[in-house]
Amino acid sequence: MVKVALIGAGSLAWSSTLIRDLCLTPTLYGSTITLMDIAPQRLDVIYGFARRYASEVEAQLSFERTTDRREALRGADFVINTAMAGGHGYYERMRALSERHGYYRGINSVEWNMVSDYHTIWGYYQLRLMMEIARDMEELCPEGWLLLLANPVFEGTTLLSRETRVKVIGLCHGHLGYKEVVETLGLDVDGVEAEMLGFNHLIWLTRFRYGGEDAYPLLEEWIDREAEAYWRGWRERQRNPFDIQMSPAAVDMYHRYGLFPIGDTVRGGTWRYHWNLEEKRRWYGPTGGPDSEVGWSLYLKGQGRKGETIAEAMEEPSKPLTSLLPPRRSEESVVPIIDSIANDHGALYQVNVLNKGVISGLPEDVAVEAPLEIDGKGIHRRSLGSLPRRITRQVMELRRLRLEWALEAFLEGGREPLEEWLLIDPRTKSNRQVEAVIEDLLSMPGNEEMKRHFR
Repeated sequence: MVKVALIGAGSLAWSSTLIRDLCLTPTLYGSTITLMDIAPQRLDVIYGFARRYASEVEAQLSFERTTDRREALRGADFVINTAMAGGHGYYERMRALSERHGYYRGINSVEWNMVSDYHTIWGYYQLRLMMEIARDMEELCPEGWLLLLANPVFEGTTLLSRETRVKVIGLCHGHLGYKEVVETLGLDVDGVEAEMLGFNHLIWLTRFRYGGEDAYPLLEEWIDREAEAYWRGWRERQRNPFDIQMSPAAVDMYHRYGLFPIGDTVRGGTWRYHWNLEEKRRWYGPTGGPDSEVGWSLYLKGQGRKGETIAEAMEEPSKPLTSLLPPRRSEESVVPIIDSIANDHGALYQVNVLNKGVISGLPEDVAVEAPLEIDGKGIHRRSLGSLPRRITRQVMELRRLRLEWALEAFLEGGREPLEEWLLIDPRTKSNRQVEAVIEDLLSMPGNEEMKRHFR
């Protein structure tokens, strides 16, 4: 069968889900899964988990482990990149330093890019890691497919598609947020036709039909008659900071731009929703949403608990892992895409790839997110029309310009891109503030190479 290399396998929550999906896909049996991470202890835990879970469900897969990335990539048919250079701790230190200079939630938090681990202008090491993996693939597995799950997917997919020969597909599960819209409206998901177009973390419900008819009137009716009561109850019960798909922010975006925002799109927007914690709570509920100082802390603690739960389960050999992760495939598209390519099973997937005519009105050489067919021959692009002019001009163009700024900063270096990035930021009050935050960020321990790049 095939060889799959999982880079960043020490992310226990992510990797355990992918391993379960692989184990529950018989058409991939006989394949070799190479788990790679630079942290040996975490790697040992996920390797033990993989072998034990496979044994419990009688999955015919071979698992390997290595801390050598090139060894993992050699001869791989598919490479899954979930790695985060420096981990969350590194980014939280950068954020805290930025906030001391008056940049609430960090200098990466800008219009339509408020997601807390979607680092662009200060993501030098993350983008470098993505490039290093792709360059190694060009040498060691030139025919392999790179499935990019690590953020920033928009910048990463665009960068790698422009600068390397690697076949890259960016993936995100944010589009599944449409199911929450459907559930809230009381519709049967099997009777819904939904299409979402845009950039990663910036997708809009362009097609919404139920029983063969336009379902937007049903959404309008819910907003007019039920939204206020829903929000009163939601504010009382909200515990999960990601519970924002039907929030006041989502409805406000819909009224402003003409299409309903889906998934992580709701987390973005302009500063209208993000000036401070009080404003975030107004739009995203008591937690302030996943990207407030409260919500993000809850998320990081939750991720830590998931990892601890898996590690603790590995210390109890008598307790089946299937009681922790029932043998039921997730809704992630990673493994199904591998299956579609490896076994020529054509299916439609929400993917991020260079535009090349998929969405008219957007540049050809930026990655767009859209539903496209994938089979043994690869990705089949098709024209899916355009987004409304207001969204294209007021939203997509602003976000694309930030992408171009971040990629220029990464590829060319120098202080100017960093300074220009901040000079148009509404939080900036003086040139001195800009100079001070840049100098402190680049002088932070661990950023020596980045400082040379931006000298």
